[in-house]
Amino acid sequence: MVEKETCTVKENLGGGKGRVLVYNIVSSEKLGKVGRMYARVVLEPGCSVGWHQHNGETEPYYIIKGHADFIDNDKSITKVGPGDICTIEDGQYHSIENNYDENMEMIALIYNL
Repeated sequence: MVEKETCTVKENLGGGKGRVLVYNIVSSEKLGKVGRMYARVVLEPGCSVGWHQHNGETEPYYIIKGHADFIDNDKSITKVGPGDICTIEDGQYHSIENNYDENMEMIALIYNL
């Protein structure tokens, strides 16, 4: 089976700034009990995913294009780029901000523990 990607625009995701473009690789319905997101996520310049917590789940980000500032659970800020993996463990908080001049793209997977 071959499917075409669809884009969902999320405004102020997690209390962040601007919009986040979410291209589902596998829909949340198809993930079922396994998780709730497997997607290519695009942050345009000046946009962010706000500070939020994960409970009962883990989320790795795999950066594939551009750069962003990843704010970790301890509020440390790390500039991330292609090939970097940001992992958010159960119970942790995080956010990510695109403070740069080009789109940042990542693969995001939220899976249940």
